[in-house]
Amino acid sequence: MTQVDEQGRLEPPLAADETGTLLGFLDYQRATLAWKCSNLDAAGLKATVGVSPMTLGGMLKHLAYVESHWFIRSLHGAEWPPPWDTVDWKADHDWDWHSAADDSPEQLFALWQEAVDRSRSAVTKALADGDLGQPAKRGWPDGQTPSLRWILCHMIEEYARHNGHADLIRESVDGLTGE
Repeated sequence: MTQVDEQGRLEPPLAADETGTLLGFLDYQRATLAWKCSNLDAAGLKATVGVSPMTLGGMLKHLAYVESHWFIRSLHGAEWPPPWDTVDWKADHDWDWHSAADDSPEQLFALWQEAVDRSRSAVTKALADGDLGQPAKRGWPDGQTPSLRWILCHMIEEYARHNGHADLIRESVDGLTGE
């Protein structure tokens, strides 16, 4: 039975197999980010807390980049999709975070949602060809290669960590609190 919480997020399944559990938790974390960034204008997406330059808009763009990095580039070995294919990362290694200030809320949400949709398709394709233990097509310079299982766990961790940041930023914008 699928349960939806008061924020409209699908709860991760209680008794799924490993794949269903991992994908359920990843989608729950994605939905949490969407909730924390929802209904904010450009000023809200540019707000910072304390000395950190981190913003919710930057988080959306960064996580769009991370989705593309792990599921498109690493897992499938594909080239960077736009806009990542034209970025001069040597000039600004945090371009994803910094450039978000120039984007509208609509652009940021669209970029992130497109990346999530591509990632879901990439995982579906990978699972049609193998299991969670399959290695990514691109590994690290030292020759190690993560499995799809590792990538999914890493993405859950990546979202969970940034959702903690999102809690603090969103609360500072308009007082919205919650897990």
